[in-house]
Amino acid sequence: MLDEATLLAELHRHWGFAGTDQDITHEIYHDDAVLEFPQSGERFEGVENFKVWREQLPYGVQFHIRRIVHRDDLVVVENLISYDGAPWQFVVNIMEFRGDRVARERIYIMDGWEPASWRSPWRAQTPADAPFPAP
Repeated sequence: MLDEATLLAELHRHWGFAGTDQDITHEIYHDDAVLEFPQSGERFEGVENFKVWREQLPYGVQFHIRRIVHRDDLVVVENLISYDGAPWQFVVNIMEFRGDRVARERIYIMDGWEPASWRSPWRAQTPADAPFPAP
């Protein structure tokens, strides 16, 4: 697994080019990587099988990284995504590394929602996307 600084740099580079340069975007994957979208039931085996359709996206894509957490060979990235300037949606990328590259990624994309007012008496004042304090 990559050291913390290198890993963060690689992930920021990955999402920095995700909508514009698929060669750079796909540098982080093993050739036999698997990409899954559990919500649609899709599975793509081999980086060439998902790189090619990403190159043909009929719309623009923008990302904003909210948080990256990793333990050993597992990385969870919380992102926001916008398609063609549409409202931002929440994305969770679960990435399993083998050595210094991604072997498997699962992507969950969903809309946000307004908080339920009835829960407000118990809700913390700190927003959910605030940095988690160090121990």
